[in-house]
Amino acid sequence: MGELVPIVLFVCVTFCLTYGIRLLVDARVRIKMLQAGGSKELIDSIVLGEQQLRRLGSLRWGIVLLMEGLGFGLIQLFGWTTITPGVVGLLIGSFGLGSLIFFVVARRFG
Repeated sequence: MGELVPIVLFVCVTFCLTYGIRLLVDARVRIKMLQAGGSKELIDSIVLGEQQLRRLGSLRWGIVLLMEGLGFGLIQLFGWTTITPGVVGLLIGSFGLGSLIFFVVARRFG
């Protein structure tokens, strides 16, 4: 358990740095587009497209994590306590099913 804390700390710091750099790069690109004479409508459409992609990303991971939670719930329900090919298959299958559900939802409403 003691080695888990540094790993989680590393992941959190890496995520924060990556997100911060991404925000700075996106802002710089928008500034350069405005300076180059890009229209406000073009920039607004790009921002709206990015917002749509972020919403779809949140939807995807929400559905996938929900299905993974159901997979773990099934493992608990069946009383499986060891890692077997069936347990791994159930978890991989629930991940795949979540991805397929996202695909259907995104095509229907996106």
